[in-house]
Amino acid sequence: MKRFAYFAIFIAFISDTDFTLAFDDGEKLPNVLILYADDLGYGDLGCYNADSKIPTPNLDALAKVGMRFTDGHSSSGICSPSRYALLTGRHHWRDFHGIVNSFGASKFDPERITLPEMMQSKGYHTAAIGKWHLGWDWEAIKKPDARPEEIVQGNRKRKVWGPEDFDWSKPIPDGPLAHGFDHYFGDTVINFPPYCWIENDKVTAVPDRLIDGSTIRVKEGNLEFRPGPTVEGWDPYENIPTTTQRGVEYINAQAKNDKPFFLYFAFPSPHAPIIPNDEFDGTSGAGPYGDLVVETDRACGKLLKALEDSGQADNTIVIFSADNGPERYAYARDEKFGHWSAHPFRGLKRDIYEGGHHVPLIVSWPGVTKEGTVSDALVSQIDIMATLSSIVGFELPKDCAEDSHDFLPLLKGDQKELRRTHIHNTYKGKFAIRDGDWLLINHKDGYTSSRNKKWEERRGYEADDDSPVELYNLRNDIGQRYDIAEKEPARVEELKALLSKIRKQGFSAPRLAN
Repeated sequence: MKRFAYFAIFIAFISDTDFTLAFDDGEKLPNVLILYADDLGYGDLGCYNADSKIPTPNLDALAKVGMRFTDGHSSSGICSPSRYALLTGRHHWRDFHGIVNSFGASKFDPERITLPEMMQSKGYHTAAIGKWHLGWDWEAIKKPDARPEEIVQGNRKRKVWGPEDFDWSKPIPDGPLAHGFDHYFGDTVINFPPYCWIENDKVTAVPDRLIDGSTIRVKEGNLEFRPGPTVEGWDPYENIPTTTQRGVEYINAQAKNDKPFFLYFAFPSPHAPIIPNDEFDGTSGAGPYGDLVVETDRACGKLLKALEDSGQADNTIVIFSADNGPERYAYARDEKFGHWSAHPFRGLKRDIYEGGHHVPLIVSWPGVTKEGTVSDALVSQIDIMATLSSIVGFELPKDCAEDSHDFLPLLKGDQKELRRTHIHNTYKGKFAIRDGDWLLINHKDGYTSSRNKKWEERRGYEADDDSPVELYNLRNDIGQRYDIAEKEPARVEELKALLSKIRKQGFSAPRLAN
């Protein structure tokens, strides 16, 4: 059984300043809506990049009524780890590094308190809609005689389970409902099997064949589909329209509920497959990817309108962010359209350069966040759990949210530094550490998936100096152009020591320092 501490009175404090939020008896706590994009670049939104060739009016409008963070980060440069960190308040690299593969197990320790469990304990109705990608216990519905077929896909061997290998009538354990969500609807991962809708813990239709990717049209890049079971007529183009409608219905239903709600709405976009619906073709100046961002923005607008129309907008905290930076197709997009999705950064998804994890982060809380404010404070998605714990009055145990910093003071207008250090990582053994303006890449470079020398030349980057580490001052060099490790050996050693300390001590949250 998970361990919880319950408090009837909420007290939040940072340093010497009292930031108590008093909720009278019977007063409803604020709803929380998290909008989480997939592989979206910092430079894709108009409110972050005046030269963006992608119109994003709904998210730009959200920034105008809320607070836009310019120094917000995910924990990882890839999907599953960032989602895990957001929902636990803990750096993913303390537990794992890679994504959950097809039919992969849950990444959550049963004893770990999650963000939705915390919200449940304070009386919230909790829901996850859209992409999950944090695993289920598929073994529980796998038939005893199931045997995978091994196939070659591209240059990789993959194990393929067939539809006949599972008893689809059974509930699938250890998914969202096992870790704090009262309700789930989605397809778990748009490009991984099984290709079907899952509601709560059961499929809504039985997969009865293997996916045939040749029948699915993509508009940019590759399909990126993993082989496996599907329902007849599965159409990934229906993902955003279907999940958005479910989100609207959920929000409307909660207006009749006495409980506050916590909705984690996770988009599959603009992650590959890049498949904007036809009505969005040509709506951006950045090709099909840009058109898919437009569709994602439109979906955000529908969810935000549902808040307004149902009378819940004034008592809802809305948080928008993305799990990591844009996919490698961004290089070709920059060359063809002159739109750099990670602007003004270097690096993309998987990289530990800023472009891999430095993402949009917008928070709107009517009556608390001042409209149209911009914060340059260093913050992380990991910090959402501690911040919400302060808002709802939940005391975090010592073995919970070990890396989460409470940024409620920032939301209330006090812009003093709350987080100075952040560790960036995608894969084992390759870390970057931020401390103030300084950033050390504890590796010969910050690339992971690929290096595009044509892009570097076009953007005026110097040739790699082959140093064993790289050091940058982001105040002077946000694009990470000039490695100054050789000029600052003492700073390099200081940051190496700090990285080692934080990794070994098992926490970085200030509340655990005493």
